[in-house]
Amino acid sequence: MVAPNKNTPTPYTCDQTVQHFIGGQATSNIGCGHADVFNPSLGRVARRVELAGANGIDQAVKAATAALPGWANKPPLQRARIMNRFLALMNEHRDELAAIITAEHGKVFTDAQGEVTRGIDIIEFACGIPQLLKGDYTEQVSTGIDNWTVRQPLGVVAGVTPFNFPCMVPCWMYPVAIACGNTFILKPSERDPSAANFMAKLLKEAGLPDGVFNVVHGDKTAVQAILEHPGISAVSFVGSTPIAKYIYETGAHFGKRVQALGGAKNHLLVMPDADQEQVIDALIGAAYGSAGERCMAISVAVLVGDVADQIMPKLAERVRSLKITDGMDLQAEMGPIVTQQALEKIEGLIQVGVDEGAELLVDGRGHKPKGFETGFYTGGTLFDRVTPRMRIYQEEIFGPVLSCVRVASFAEGLELINTHQYGNGVSCYTRDGNVAREFARQIQVGMVGINVPIPVPMAWHGFGGWKNSLFGDTHAYGEEGVRFYTRQKSIMQRWPESIAKGSEFVMPTSK
Repeated sequence: MVAPNKNTPTPYTCDQTVQHFIGGQATSNIGCGHADVFNPSLGRVARRVELAGANGIDQAVKAATAALPGWANKPPLQRARIMNRFLALMNEHRDELAAIITAEHGKVFTDAQGEVTRGIDIIEFACGIPQLLKGDYTEQVSTGIDNWTVRQPLGVVAGVTPFNFPCMVPCWMYPVAIACGNTFILKPSERDPSAANFMAKLLKEAGLPDGVFNVVHGDKTAVQAILEHPGISAVSFVGSTPIAKYIYETGAHFGKRVQALGGAKNHLLVMPDADQEQVIDALIGAAYGSAGERCMAISVAVLVGDVADQIMPKLAERVRSLKITDGMDLQAEMGPIVTQQALEKIEGLIQVGVDEGAELLVDGRGHKPKGFETGFYTGGTLFDRVTPRMRIYQEEIFGPVLSCVRVASFAEGLELINTHQYGNGVSCYTRDGNVAREFARQIQVGMVGINVPIPVPMAWHGFGGWKNSLFGDTHAYGEEGVRFYTRQKSIMQRWPESIAKGSEFVMPTSK
């Protein structure tokens, strides 16, 4: 572990193999070999991670099942107190966790700090679980009968999370699930696994009973075992749309409750009256922050009227001047891509855009910062005159590539966005209140920003898209998360003194 430092961040350099965390302790030798974990800035292996198979998942389920009765029966206030201690530890160690994220993902340290902060927000929300678990009560629903509802935990639940937010996305799941009285199995991305173990150790330090939170590392073999295991009641997932759809369908087939968040192609609609400097700032941060490896990244700018001719030269200049280097450099604005395979996919799709006739204003391919020539780097790429038929418009590139589409009117831009297969996040920049209102009302997207480029809801509102960006009935975290990780029980009660003699052949009524 690195020591926290409020001035100059200390890189995370541990070279020990990342083990599983089951039943409150490090666990190894439960599965399918190992995988390499890279330092993407240097382009070389930094450590290895153990991979679990079905046996490893079963071991975690047994630990979680054993811990379930005691944890579910613990008063919500006592569970909240443990979550409060965990909250304090996360705040104390946030810079250590951010350094781990930068070391394995590559995002710049300040962005990693922001990710940890957003995860902490949800932990803080989960500390209010006694209020969130309150049921409803109705007196005298029928003669001598009272009726009330309670929300109870599902049991053992699991989360499968992506590489791009190794702290924040797991925090969308396990704090709420655990506070509700469930026990949890986390299967993080094998590309950046160390953050999950770090949080598991802090939970143990906070006093969480062994087995309530478990981390099992693995690939698709482990995921399949989670989907098929009869001891797991629910699965939460964040990743690409094809995998999200598979998770949803397979989990449902095996009788599980599933929320599966998929891909995105987020648009930012720019009206002619928008503040152009604000628009450029927004597009630079939202398209190129975290090297575009965000499900809420803006990857399409929809430029209305003549606004494109006005902002494109300035936008291109800003893209060319991006500070791209190792994420621990506090001056860095963009770091490397997470793996060589992801880099090759991104740069391959850039060539597809060129071949299909898009105008390449800034070509980021081949960018290598001085001193990090072996890293998985690419520069910012900017396309103009992209059309809806092009693959770079239709597909999620998940890299620092911004495609600009020109439209004649607000109505044309609205229709363009609404007909796209994805509906995760969207933004509109304008000074016109009526345009803003109509955009928010008519857009068929789950998360909407008005002059806000990345409208990620706060912890108590919940996160989720529409269309092919979400499979399932509930969004992540917030009160939606509480509903997902609990089930309602309705109780009707009457006492002998109020029961009339004789058999009753009708259901209770209000008469």
